[in-house]
Amino acid sequence: MVLAETNIRICSSVVIGCSFFKNAIYHLHSSTMKQTNNAIQFFFIVIVFVLISTISCSKTNSEAYREPQARSELLLGTSCRITIYDNPSQEAFDAAFARIADIEARMSLHSITSEIAEINRAAGIAPVAVSSDTFNVVQKALAIAKLSQGAFDPTVGPLVIAWDIGGDAPRRPSQTEIDALLPLIGYERVFLDEKSQTVALQDENMKLDLGGIAKGYAADEAAKVLTSFGIKSAIINLGGNVLTMGKKVDGSPWRIGIQNPFAERGGHVMIVNLDAQTLVTSGPYERYFEIDGIVYHHILNTTTGYPVQTDITSVSIIGDESFLADALSTAVYSLGLEKGMDLINSIDSVDAVFIDAKNQIYLSKNFANGSYTYSISDNKFSVVN
Repeated sequence: MVLAETNIRICSSVVIGCSFFKNAIYHLHSSTMKQTNNAIQFFFIVIVFVLISTISCSKTNSEAYREPQARSELLLGTSCRITIYDNPSQEAFDAAFARIADIEARMSLHSITSEIAEINRAAGIAPVAVSSDTFNVVQKALAIAKLSQGAFDPTVGPLVIAWDIGGDAPRRPSQTEIDALLPLIGYERVFLDEKSQTVALQDENMKLDLGGIAKGYAADEAAKVLTSFGIKSAIINLGGNVLTMGKKVDGSPWRIGIQNPFAERGGHVMIVNLDAQTLVTSGPYERYFEIDGIVYHHILNTTTGYPVQTDITSVSIIGDESFLADALSTAVYSLGLEKGMDLINSIDSVDAVFIDAKNQIYLSKNFANGSYTYSISDNKFSVVN
């Protein structure tokens, strides 16, 4: 109501301006030359006044709804896109992307200057003091590794480097090489000291890889930055790791699509309504390469050293914390439908959507019981439970 009243006050100035305009015309026809010159000056002043008043009225009407603004940058090895709906500003974008870049600089497996690189170089030699960011993420990663009994394991680094799937030179390591690397995998041999904030790897050549959790952590941190700028309505999409802030500006929930594993990016199987939650999907279609007619994807089995073999084509995790959803999506995909579903159903704060090779959709317990509103957007797929 206040907005409507403001519009009326501003627009009424146009009417007043028009009255002045009429008087100016009168003066132009009825005055002497000197008066006419004065009237001409007055005429142009009125024209400017009317134009300003009209623009103000138009601008006020448009401010009732702000157009969302989006920005994308290549970070964390993927396209990162932030869309702000309620109060976009260049400063907010700058700060959020700077936070993501800072996390990448600290946690990248492939940067020789990252803290993860320092930890890996010191494996079997000495603990390494790290930032609170890196310490917290390693701590969270180890907790999820324990929860999933190693299905998610941040010490998978030696295998990730050997396969290099998604990198510049993907390859299939020999069985001899894989056999030599498997003994280096083991989250139980990562030691943390909270007092000194250090991380130590027990054995030489062990390597941490936070690729399965860092994007989720970065999304959570970017959301905190946007919140500090007073932003309440936004979507953070870090290469498919989607985090929603608040609701849409009209108060309705976000409608987020779950990727069709067999279609190009953007094709979706179902739409889920979310409110200040995150959705993270893992599947073999994200990063892979082919040799001799065999497709090898990036989610590695830490027991066999090869890509996970399962009938599950994707797993989507929904929860309140993106770092947890990120790590669980990898863990649950590795565990498979039965064990993965058991794990998700044991955690109150998360839900999951599984899709298999037969186009069947399986929902976690709370999801199936109505925790989320959803719709199937591709009639080739159907919910079976």
